[in-house]
Amino acid sequence: MGLFGRNKETWKDSRFLPVEGIPNARDIGGYRTSDGKTVKKGLLFRGASLAGATDGDLSYLRSAGVKKVFDFRTDFEKRGKENRILPGAEMIDLPIGTFDPGDAPESITSRKSFDLSKVIMIAAFNTQAQEAADKMYPSLVFNEDCQKQYASFLKGVVSAGEGTLYYHCTQGKDRTGLASAYLLSALGVDRDTIVEDFDLTNRVYEKDLRKFSRRVKLLGGKEPSLRVIRSFIGANLDNFLKVLGSIDDKFGSMEGYLRGPLGLSEEDFRILRERYLEG
Repeated sequence: MGLFGRNKETWKDSRFLPVEGIPNARDIGGYRTSDGKTVKKGLLFRGASLAGATDGDLSYLRSAGVKKVFDFRTDFEKRGKENRILPGAEMIDLPIGTFDPGDAPESITSRKSFDLSKVIMIAAFNTQAQEAADKMYPSLVFNEDCQKQYASFLKGVVSAGEGTLYYHCTQGKDRTGLASAYLLSALGVDRDTIVEDFDLTNRVYEKDLRKFSRRVKLLGGKEPSLRVIRSFIGANLDNFLKVLGSIDDKFGSMEGYLRGPLGLSEEDFRILRERYLEG
């Protein structure tokens, strides 16, 4: 399932949702917790935006009981790529990001529609974007505005009550990957499983990673440009592991981070585990 279509091979994995126009859409249910319980299936969905969702995709999400859709994209990313409305669901905007369009080249900001493939190719040869590729996860984790939005997301999950939730960014990988890491950690899923879920994105976008890397090389791009491709099309596992280590160093553990900047209380943990765990 690449940027521009679906990959039927992913359907063989029950974690992926049977949708055509929503890349990287999957269920984080089914994972085991450290104390032997299991995250309930069919309640917590993650993925890319609903901009390309087909009527069939929307019908599936509606039949799955999706009642809230959390959108982590910024206004800049939504240009010409607005979500299709999911009937019966509350659409919640929680923009997360430290990218300032005012600092980007005019070739990017002047576009009337957000074209991800063109933005990525331009970014690959932009010095600021090359630096941002390495700083992306620390920015998302330690920037106070980002922390506030993630805290609002987690509180939204806590207060959601019964029903299925869908949360996403543009590709359903970085911001969505971190949101999944926070949720799974709050539910008691171990670090190795969380890393596995995060890295699953690279299987989804494997073909696009190869394709865009070839394009960059043909245009003379070197390692800094290729790092942009690996970070902005795939999910940079090395950087993810580094930022998890930074969380441990600064807050003692992921739980310390969840209780600190992200504001989860003991009652919040109880509600989450009571609602989303079984066994």
